[in-house]
Amino acid sequence: MIVKKVLSEEPLTFAEVKEILEAMRASAAESGSEMRYEKRKVLSHVTKFAKMDAKRSRELVNELLKMDKMNEEIAVRIADLMPKSESEVRAIYAKERFTLSKEDIERILDCVAKYE
Repeated sequence: MIVKKVLSEEPLTFAEVKEILEAMRASAAESGSEMRYEKRKVLSHVTKFAKMDAKRSRELVNELLKMDKMNEEIAVRIADLMPKSESEVRAIYAKERFTLSKEDIERILDCVAKYE
């Protein structure tokens, strides 16, 4: 059995995944082969749900990371979902061990609104 080792791990936004998979599809087309079924399904999914391009989504994540009570996984989730209401932000933070103040939620929504 061949065991593969994870060298690094980084959360990616849907837009970044879409960009990577489109590049893989182009290189596969050049070599005359097709992408595997799983990759085609992921590309289909992220194409439907990616709401901006990869560069702008990473800029949003970086701006969100400057806020308090923010980690990279939550910032990526916010960039993917682009919440528009207070309840949507609260749903994203539902599993966290802390609650957000009204001011924190407003800052997150203002940040998201700049990138729409």
